Amino acid sequence: MNKVFRTILSKSCFKPSIFRVLQREETSLLSRHHSDFNRVTSFCPCDRSHLCSLTSRNSYCFFSQKRAMSDKKSSKRKTNADGNGDESKEESPKKLKTESTDNKNKNDISLIKQVTESRKKLCDSVAEFKFNKKRVRILSKAKDFPDGTNGVVYWMSRDQRIQDNWAMLYAQKLALKMEVPLHVCFCLVPRFLDATIRHFRFILAGLEEVEKECRELDISFHLLIGHAKDVLPTFVEENKIGGVVTDFSPLRVPAEWVADVVKALPANIPLCQVDAHNLVPCWEASPKLEYGARTIRNKIHNQLNQYLTEFPPVCKHTHRPKSKCKSVDWSTAEDSLEVDRKVTEVEWAVPGSTAGLNMLESFCKERLKYFGADRNNPNKNALSNLSPWIKFGQISVQRCILTVRQYRGRYKDSVESYIEEAIIRRELSDNFCFYNKNYDSIDGAYDWAKQTLKVHAGDKREYVYTREQLEYAKSHDNLWNAAQKQMVIEGKMHGFLRMYWAKKILEWTPSPEVALETAIYLNDKYSLDGRDPNGYVGCMWSICGIHDQGWKEREIFGKIRYMNYNGCKRKFDVAAFERKFKSKSLQ
Repeated sequence: MNKVFRTILSKSCFKPSIFRVLQREETSLLSRHHSDFNRVTSFCPCDRSHLCSLTSRNSYCFFSQKRAMSDKKSSKRKTNADGNGDESKEESPKKLKTESTDNKNKNDISLIKQVTESRKKLCDSVAEFKFNKKRVRILSKAKDFPDGTNGVVYWMSRDQRIQDNWAMLYAQKLALKMEVPLHVCFCLVPRFLDATIRHFRFILAGLEEVEKECRELDISFHLLIGHAKDVLPTFVEENKIGGVVTDFSPLRVPAEWVADVVKALPANIPLCQVDAHNLVPCWEASPKLEYGARTIRNKIHNQLNQYLTEFPPVCKHTHRPKSKCKSVDWSTAEDSLEVDRKVTEVEWAVPGSTAGLNMLESFCKERLKYFGADRNNPNKNALSNLSPWIKFGQISVQRCILTVRQYRGRYKDSVESYIEEAIIRRELSDNFCFYNKNYDSIDGAYDWAKQTLKVHAGDKREYVYTREQLEYAKSHDNLWNAAQKQMVIEGKMHGFLRMYWAKKILEWTPSPEVALETAIYLNDKYSLDGRDPNGYVGCMWSICGIHDQGWKEREIFGKIRYMNYNGCKRKFDVAAFERKFKSKSLQ
């Protein structure tokens, strides 16, 4: 590993390495800032020492949101707040007014503008940023640029955005160091699992925004039609590309795409992968399959200070390609798809990073305050609704956390609940799919779960439905039907109801195997965030007890956790939710 991450050599050297992080960078930065080093404060808001190392300026402290203070001062402030302090001093009305005005002005600025300013405040370019090499892993045997290099490619796949994208930033860092053009390529396959035109139009509309932003930054964007192994190596050879950077997905098919490209690329072209989706890279969070949230939580929290930083900006690229990139024909791109076109787009979710940031802003200002108490109530508008943009990588989870945690002082319980779900639970899902190749099969369940499901597979079912009956919400259970209709019509299902929905499929189908296949099929076909680690783990948790424990044994379920209609009635107003979808038909 230490051999891999040596200096990216200068162009005057014989074999510059695409993946060797600058050892000289830290020395260079230190020298550049030495004159004003003593007056710069730590980048970590909880550390007021003026003597911290320069490299720490690239890290935020995740847990501490207040200035460090002595126990004496802390005790004194507490006493004064209680009104018992003899020497308490009132804050200056002028100061209070100023702080109030500052907060008001900050709230008046749109989130997009705030985020843009935060990036620029950190640095002007990723070339000035000390990149954390642990985010990167090398997948090819080749590690050096070949002679005559004329570009770097970011092969965009899971993370479909320009800003707040560690893979994109690493690719630009390499291109700037090598003084070559930067290209972004997306390979559009004709079909992907059970994805429909609903999903592909969300992707294509988001990529249109990517193309526009690339053009503004003098970065070439290329939509390559076909599987990556068939089209990307040709692009690399024709454009004399020196190396490829791609993002990370733990799922089977995307992993096969990457493996195929590594084999198909010329032997002298290096390829590396950057986890731009998780805060802590999946391979760094844990080296093994974790049993549950309790076993991975501390492993992630202990590393957050290394990774939960502000993003540098993707800047205007200073090295343009010789020939101008042609604009994408988006109609032709859509015509190339071989997918189900009956599942139409939804109105509430507008594709693209801009819309994703707007949804994040509305969540923080309007719904976050209710998230802690009401997130399990399907009748309350308390959820973030960000899953489609996160699933397609049109918004960064890290950006969501950086934004949401600013509200900890006002909505502590809600912020902590959101952080648990967005970081721990989500990264646990990636861990499961990365280390368990049977993540969508009964074979991927724990031994106790496989045994109990096998024992009860022959239990008599009161109701047995076909996949078609379930797809069109033709069960006897009005709550289940309403949840299914919500997913088909809106492209989403409330998180609490997803558990109930999947467990009833186990109860109403001939076997656990059929139940799991049916739940995954329906979720992948209709939900905007389908075909995702969270979706697979959600189905596996509900039907196979993944990340759970054994419960009281009962018919059909065995020791798998049980949920029923009456239990839902105790949680929320079931009748009210049923009424929302009672008149809606799926045929």
